[in-house]
Amino acid sequence: MRSFHNAKTMARTLREELAAQSLDISHSQALELVAHMFGFADWNTHAARIAAGEAEVDRSAGLHFKPAIPIIRSFDEAKAREFYLDFLGFAVDWEHRFHPGAPLYMQISRGDLLIHLSEHHGDASPGANCFCRVVGIEAFHAELIAKNYKNNRPGLERQDWGLEVTVHDPFGNRIRFCEQQHT
Repeated sequence: MRSFHNAKTMARTLREELAAQSLDISHSQALELVAHMFGFADWNTHAARIAAGEAEVDRSAGLHFKPAIPIIRSFDEAKAREFYLDFLGFAVDWEHRFHPGAPLYMQISRGDLLIHLSEHHGDASPGANCFCRVVGIEAFHAELIAKNYKNNRPGLERQDWGLEVTVHDPFGNRIRFCEQQHT
């Protein structure tokens, strides 16, 4: 689930969903609606709260590390979208190409998990192994199995460190979703 920190992504998703229903709103209108959904008076108040929260963390600790964002190599946009969006349930946050026909670089997210997918040679090597911490792994596993995806039927495995669901993308990368046990 996205938090108020993901407001711009939520606004873009809102615009896209409304546009699909022939309801067009501006980006600023979408930002205002998202701000209201989180209980803020307007977008400016919401944006200030996001900035203040990030600045507060930096001032109080002096140094603050945030979760890493893995870059995963992909070779086929359609297959990447089918696997990461349709099967795993991620959403596209943004896409970049240097020019039409250039390799795709995009950020996808699900909850607080961010992943960069890149078709650029040298950005990442096929065969990566990503460890992604989750809460609610059994529900996630059931969701994946219910989709009956023909190329991947992951199991739910108990490891010494927690429950894990491992999937292999169409490009030879392994993503290990794990709900860690705290002893």
